[in-house]
Amino acid sequence: MNEPRTPSPPPLHRPDGGPVRVLVVDDEPDVTGVLATVLTSEGWQVRTAAEGRSALAAARDFLPDAVVLDWMLPDLDGLQVLHALRREAPRVCVLFLTARDAVEDRIAGITAGGDDYVTKPYSLEEVLARLRGLLRRAGMTAEPGTDQLAVGDLTMDEEAREVRRAGVTVELSRTEFELLRFLMRNPRRVLSKDQILARVWAYDFGGRAHIVELYISYLRKKIDAGHAPMIHTVRGVGYVLKPGTP
Repeated sequence: MNEPRTPSPPPLHRPDGGPVRVLVVDDEPDVTGVLATVLTSEGWQVRTAAEGRSALAAARDFLPDAVVLDWMLPDLDGLQVLHALRREAPRVCVLFLTARDAVEDRIAGITAGGDDYVTKPYSLEEVLARLRGLLRRAGMTAEPGTDQLAVGDLTMDEEAREVRRAGVTVELSRTEFELLRFLMRNPRRVLSKDQILARVWAYDFGGRAHIVELYISYLRKKIDAGHAPMIHTVRGVGYVLKPGTP
């Protein structure tokens, strides 16, 4: 008898039922290309811009729900773009994605009206999670307030960054958390090492697949210890997370 399939989290959408629209603003083609691919795979509509003025023109035409904004652009800087966006679209969600990682820069970005701030290099899964959180709080979700992931007796509160197995809290490092989040968002789906590297590690990490094996082993020690295993190896393919069977 087949086990019931664990459902994936509900997709985010606009209040009118249409797909979420995201504008990605960065002058590095590799960054906009990777982000556009990943966001499109979420079912979202994506437009990109490489300069501040072209970003503002795109925003007027595209009417995005969220903007991923670099600080350092060839013409206007990110703060100037943000101020103009806020005048024209005060409710748009703005996520700074920038190499400027000083505390004062973070404070300036948030004080100026940015909703969140992620520094480069970054994990694609973290950027996606931050955007989902912003969009949920803006009311663009199939199930308002859905911040919980659950697979079997394993639960994750994405906002509080808390993980529990059978009701017991599991302490995870930042990378372990992002790896588990990616697995939990794709229950019963076999994920290759390359897919995991691309989504969990920094976009310019350039690492080797053995780092995935290492962190999978860390997760197993914390998630599966004393329980029916949930993290399984599919030889020659990758890894899959599914409810443990006693």
